[in-house]
Amino acid sequence: MDHLLGIPNAVSLVVYVVLLAVKIFAFVSSLLYSAEHYRVAEKWSKGGWVAVTGIAALLQGAWFVPMFVNLALTIATFVYLADVRPALAGLRRR
Repeated sequence: MDHLLGIPNAVSLVVYVVLLAVKIFAFVSSLLYSAEHYRVAEKWSKGGWVAVTGIAALLQGAWFVPMFVNLALTIATFVYLADVRPALAGLRRR
């Protein structure tokens, strides 16, 4: 039975690493587009998305951050990846 006690810790570690990687990817992606792209796509400003995704990556798993703040930043990161990034990428193809 003792060998099963490590499974929740391993799952937590995998989730932590995956979320950290996703947040770093979103942060780097938000840096790659110009402020003009954000304006033309009618999305929130580049500075706003860079700040949100950067703070999300920095605070991922920090012990002093309340869980609801981390959850909100994770949701914001996924909003960027699901809505903003595709709109910005669509502008490059034109």
